[in-house]
Amino acid sequence: MNKPMIGVLPLYDTDKSSYWMLPDYMKAIEDSGGIPVMLPLTTDEDIITTLANTFDGFLFTGGHDVNPELYKEQMLSVCGELCTERDMMEAFLFKKVITLDKPAFGICRGSELFNALLGGTLYQDIPTALNTDPQVNHQQRPPYSHLVHSVHIEKNTILHHILQTEQIQVNSYHHQGIKTLSDQLTAAAIAEDGLVESVVMQGSSFVLAVQWHPEYSYAVDGYSQQLFAAFVSACSPARFESLKQDVKDITA
Repeated sequence: MNKPMIGVLPLYDTDKSSYWMLPDYMKAIEDSGGIPVMLPLTTDEDIITTLANTFDGFLFTGGHDVNPELYKEQMLSVCGELCTERDMMEAFLFKKVITLDKPAFGICRGSELFNALLGGTLYQDIPTALNTDPQVNHQQRPPYSHLVHSVHIEKNTILHHILQTEQIQVNSYHHQGIKTLSDQLTAAAIAEDGLVESVVMQGSSFVLAVQWHPEYSYAVDGYSQQLFAAFVSACSPARFESLKQDVKDITA
């Protein structure tokens, strides 16, 4: 059976003007049976369209803050570093991926991006916007493989279908988060302080995003391994049709 080719959105170092990649993203996909390929960072719509048509699925990685312009708010001083080129590329690619009904897996920034692109809003800085439970650590220190707080998994979502449990421990390294959930998304996991930690797009074959970092915990956490395995399986042409039926069944 041919292994699915998965496009991985590049990370960008502004100071060095260079693309880079966390090997854990790539290794998790490879170990799960996929072929990860880091994409170029481009705003050329013809190139992005070709990428969308070529790859079997897409991993939207973490990194820069999402530009508040995408959710029609002014940038506050507490907002972190932006990357306009990433925002432009990923917005156009995400639209193409949805149209083609190809799998999309978002991690951290990916979760925030999906929500912003679909009409939701974000907290530009959780510590200053919310009086959250101090026991829920959203900005842990290394090692990032350590699991620091729990999330409740909502039933009748593809996340619950994958993990087969109602609660897991996750790592956490983010200062932004979902404020108003897009009406095109469903909350699939909620932290103890009420923050949305995972979203799914109902009616799609596989559009799933998590706020935590399964790439960091992949080597030590079975649930992280299950997430990548499910994503890669969704990207496999041989399994794509059966997965779409699974999604219809659990959301019916």
